[in-house]
Amino acid sequence: MRTATAAALRPASLLRPPLAVVSFSGFVHIQQETAMLQLNPYLMFNGNCEEAFNRYHEVLGGRIEAMLRHKGSPAEGSVPAEWQDKIMHACLIVGDFRLMASDAPPAYQEPMRGWSVNIGVDTVAEAERIYAALSEGGEIRMPLEKTFWAERFGMLVDRFGTPWMINCTGTA
Repeated sequence: MRTATAAALRPASLLRPPLAVVSFSGFVHIQQETAMLQLNPYLMFNGNCEEAFNRYHEVLGGRIEAMLRHKGSPAEGSVPAEWQDKIMHACLIVGDFRLMASDAPPAYQEPMRGWSVNIGVDTVAEAERIYAALSEGGEIRMPLEKTFWAERFGMLVDRFGTPWMINCTGTA
């Protein structure tokens, strides 16, 4: 049985960045361009996406770039009447990071498990603030405490079912 390597599974455009030809006063310089790849978590909520994203915005800051409902969209006819006001797509931008989500209709809803959204911060005070805010009404999986790799590290599942890891490698 043959198995594919990780490189064989990647699209060709990610294996080798494109070349750019730049000319300066008759000299030709071939330069490798950096391929851009973004990995963005996409969370699926059970009807409470808007409430969750408003809370994440309150705790993490940034800006809500999108909060699109089914009602009034081309997808309006594909969901039941009781889901018209549910969120079809949401996006919270914090720095260079995008957290995206939607409400999954009941037939498609599954528990969030097997992964976590990791938040890295520079100070213990910020780690403690975020950990306390996200753990309200949730479940603490690992208390926020000093570890051999971090000033503070902790794990929790918030009241919306999202698993989080808070990691502070900065100063006390």
